[in-house]
Amino acid sequence: MKSHLYLMALISVLISCKSTQKTATEFVPTFSVSKKTTHKIPEGKDYTFGYLEVLENRNNPNGNRIKLPIYIFKSRSKNPKPDPILYTVGGPGYTSMRASKYMEYYKYLDDRDFILFEQRGTQYAKPSLDCPEWAKAVYQSNFPNFDPTKTDSLFQKAAKACNEQLRKKGIDLNYYTTNQIAADINDLVNVLEIEKYNLLTMSYSTKIGQVLIRDYPDKIRSVVMDSPLPLEVNYDEESVKNLLETITKLLSDCENDEKCNSSFPNIKNRFFKYLEEKTINPLQVEIKNPKNGKIETFYLKGEDLISVFSSAYTGDVPNIPFEIDRLLNNDLTSVKEQLSYLFQEPGKGVGIGMRLSVWCAEENPFNSLELIKEETNKYPELKGLSPAVYDNEICEIWSVNKESEIENKAVKSDIPVLLISGEYDELTPIKWAESMTNNLVNSYHLIFKGWKHGPTTNWSNQCAMELANKFFNNPNEKPNADCFEKIVSPEFKTE
Repeated sequence: MKSHLYLMALISVLISCKSTQKTATEFVPTFSVSKKTTHKIPEGKDYTFGYLEVLENRNNPNGNRIKLPIYIFKSRSKNPKPDPILYTVGGPGYTSMRASKYMEYYKYLDDRDFILFEQRGTQYAKPSLDCPEWAKAVYQSNFPNFDPTKTDSLFQKAAKACNEQLRKKGIDLNYYTTNQIAADINDLVNVLEIEKYNLLTMSYSTKIGQVLIRDYPDKIRSVVMDSPLPLEVNYDEESVKNLLETITKLLSDCENDEKCNSSFPNIKNRFFKYLEEKTINPLQVEIKNPKNGKIETFYLKGEDLISVFSSAYTGDVPNIPFEIDRLLNNDLTSVKEQLSYLFQEPGKGVGIGMRLSVWCAEENPFNSLELIKEETNKYPELKGLSPAVYDNEICEIWSVNKESEIENKAVKSDIPVLLISGEYDELTPIKWAESMTNNLVNSYHLIFKGWKHGPTTNWSNQCAMELANKFFNNPNEKPNADCFEKIVSPEFKTE
């Protein structure tokens, strides 16, 4: 059964667009209902699905039009609150549409309608900026017989090929940026004639939230930023430092825990020395290729072996010291399991083009190349690991316009904001959210002990989602719940 939410507004917009006499230079964004959805939605859900049509380049009314899929899920409440929640995910380059299959688990629908918004250039948007060439390069570079001296040229060729095939389709890569996505959301809110709404963002999309607060604040009632990434932070300059600081925190907590320290004494120093040693003399690991049965030999450095932490999720946190100890004792069971995934066929590179456009327009231009070079060789445990998501040469090939300086400046606002952090999140560390509270004067910061990135999507414990929903219901006070009081430092596995 489809929801009638906003339908009168939609019908009036569509009728007015058809009936109004327009010149060739006018364009009005529209929302069109579609029976064909991106995913099969479970029975019993009340929703509307359709596409927002906007200009690729808002300065060219006669140019390309793009279509963004939108779900509007009706609240489970008989008397829903009037201000819906709009949710868009991180990346950049991830799809928001996958969440449509799991709406029964979203607490927000108990009180409000819930809108899923797909960012331009991502998987189900039209067009989607996919880069199969990049996915193939990742696949090739991970094989043990690949010559690492050819890594740069491999990815440069992939970026060039992807860039060329997207531009041949008539896509202007300059307009797939955070600023444009925020404008798309503002267009949707206006098309649906929403008077006030709440914004739910996570990781990269918290940047979208900050731009909306700055440029289109009037209709925003409140904002939740899960694992926030401040506009003013230069991610590429410090990602390696953040990784080391966060694992240092976790292993220090193990050493301060009597049981953990007794089982794994001095684990922090032993692990860092191990990473340093393997960076000089790589760990040799043999694994059977599941495709042909051939034994393949991998040589792993510190930057590879730290994945015992960096690839872990919140549910894995209690096991991390145990897994590190296994590695230190040459038990390679987990390492071989991770390596086995490298033999899977390359994907389609979904959303990679959008990710490159965002990064090369609004992150790379503000980087200090000297600092990145220094950071790459600064830490003996991870020597050679660049903190940059994309090398400068890749962005030169991608060749998009630099965003204005304001996109690298902190946003100031008195709109109510809830900042949510995981204690062991190396991607968007606690310190970033703490710094944002200085400029978001009506904000609150919750830190989830023992958790990693994206607390509101921790399905084994929905406490962060519960607190986010409490905040949407009362954004003028810091939310609290019994579940939050019960979250304490992890009990580390020792045997």
